[in-house]
Amino acid sequence: QVQLVESGGGLVQPGGSLRLSCAASGFTFSTYAMTWVRQAPGKGLEWVSAINSASIITKYADSVNGRFTISRDNAKNTLYLQMNSLKPEDTAVYYCAMLPAGWDGYWGQGTQVTVSS
Repeated sequence: QVQLVESGGGLVQPGGSLRLSCAASGFTFSTYAMTWVRQAPGKGLEWVSAINSASIITKYADSVNGRFTISRDNAKNTLYLQMNSLKPEDTAVYYCAMLPAGWDGYWGQGTQVTVSS
């Protein structure tokens, strides 16, 4: 079955960096676009970034554009999110997802990112 397992979250000071990873299994990773979504405390889901199967197309939410970089390694079945210049408003649970149609698809369990001094 499809499994998505995020890692790399934690507590970081404002201005710091983190790199999230998402290990995928149970499907042909190299043929699917992948997405990062986050949910801040008390708020709804926010789309963060997406990348197509061949890493040719990447997209970002305005709130993270220029600070976050999405990438993937199809040989390792792994998705990444490099997060730089982190702000307190980036505090959220970050989910890796394979979303072939809207919000419907497969989700990881999430990894907590907390940006605080």
